[in-house]
Amino acid sequence: MVASLVCLYPGLTEPMLSIRIAAKIPLIGDFELFERTQSVIEVIKELYKANNNLVATLILLFSVIIPILKALLLMIIIAFKKWSFRKHVYRFVSAIGKWSMADVFVVGVFLAYLATSSEESISAEIFIGFYYFTAYCIISIIGIQIMDLKDIKRSIGYRN
Repeated sequence: MVASLVCLYPGLTEPMLSIRIAAKIPLIGDFELFERTQSVIEVIKELYKANNNLVATLILLFSVIIPILKALLLMIIIAFKKWSFRKHVYRFVSAIGKWSMADVFVVGVFLAYLATSSEESISAEIFIGFYYFTAYCIISIIGIQIMDLKDIKRSIGYRN
């Protein structure tokens, strides 16, 4: 869980995707119409500035708040093994984990990259933030799966 949080921070703050739109004008050559490189946090800020509050809030909730909350609660569960509410917190984490859209967000960014890369006048480049965010998703999913396996083994009385 610590490793997932370590990956999540740069995944949210480092540039994720750059999109450039240009036109080829005879005698002039490439004429850049639009270029933007942003991190997830920058996208959220820009959406709020443009009064797209609902979209900004949804991205903030599902790609930032829920993943951080999930990781922190899982670390608490791991740290306090004798805590009586451990099972209830784990069930809550399992429930909110389904609402974390981080993995869907990664797929969406990747599809946007592929779609824009296929156009001659549009170019896209994936940056390090995308890879950190993807690593967060994979490590987080693996962590949950490992915890699920341990709980299953514990519930059937399996001992190492």
